[in-house]
Amino acid sequence: MKVKIRKGDLIEVISGRDKNKRGEVIKVVADDHSVVVSGVNIRKKHQKQTQMGGRTMAPGVIEFEAPIHISNVMLVCPSCNKPNRVTIQRLEDKVVRVCKHCGSAIDS
Repeated sequence: MKVKIRKGDLIEVISGRDKNKRGEVIKVVADDHSVVVSGVNIRKKHQKQTQMGGRTMAPGVIEFEAPIHISNVMLVCPSCNKPNRVTIQRLEDKVVRVCKHCGSAIDS
């Protein structure tokens, strides 16, 4: 399956607990069809004190962004500022993503 969302894209969550939240993609996990988005799907983890490479990691509760399935997010078009579906078109020697609503190229 071709993943049409890339690192650094602005996305909007369309379903789930964090519906209508927007954020930037930090990481794309293509094998699991999921993305990690800043400020979305925040989880808490109780961390034990551990030693790694001579350093001691402090114990306590840490917060981190968990992955969210790619079907629950939509790419936000920079020109129309709405979450839209994306198509891929070949223009000369480039492959660009194009907004289905307004028809503008997302990749510059």
